[in-house]
Amino acid sequence: MKILIVEDEQKTLRYLTKALEENGFVIDGVDDGIDGLHMALEQDYEAIILDVMLPGIDGYQVLERLRKRKQTPVLMLSARGNVEERVKGLQKGADDYLPKPFSLVELIARIQALVRRRHNDTRDISELNIADLNINLLSRKVFRSHHRIELTAKEYSLLSLLARHEGEILSKLMIAEQVWDMNFDSDANVVEVAVKRLRAKIDTPFATKLLHTVRGMGYVLEERGNQDV
Repeated sequence: MKILIVEDEQKTLRYLTKALEENGFVIDGVDDGIDGLHMALEQDYEAIILDVMLPGIDGYQVLERLRKRKQTPVLMLSARGNVEERVKGLQKGADDYLPKPFSLVELIARIQALVRRRHNDTRDISELNIADLNINLLSRKVFRSHHRIELTAKEYSLLSLLARHEGEILSKLMIAEQVWDMNFDSDANVVEVAVKRLRAKIDTPFATKLLHTVRGMGYVLEERGNQDV
């Protein structure tokens, strides 16, 4: 389980990294708001621990920009523990808020709860539906407007990844890591080729396009009416 920690206090960052790794988590840690936002958007994390006071952009700005594209669970940390600050963090999209100084045992318990809640939310889903596209996760069958679409194993993995992140822009790097389980160079065309083949099957024969290219950022699966892909 992979966690991102965005914390500018190096002692706290090292402390949290060591403790969470000892509890079975894989940790990425950064000490800057801009780098934290980039990592949060480019990678797929089980949860994010986000400090409020950060160089570059603060935690609230990171959270606001993240929520425009992703719903990764976020636990905010702040030395400002008053009610107004906690409410502000939650209103901007945080899933939990923990004032400093905090109990390490409590932080780990809260992170485990966020991760568990995320998995419980998706555990019983047997199919995904986007417009007239239906993906049965049990039979691995795909239909568009009730027409069966035959996909290769990689095409199905790519489609189900995009569908699980409906409305979120996924970068080429993230897609390569999730579908091929490898760190492809970000300009490698393997993802472009796979997307082109998938689009030909799920979009080309139909009037409404669902698989869109966001130039310079990646790909997103969502219903947009007749907008250009």
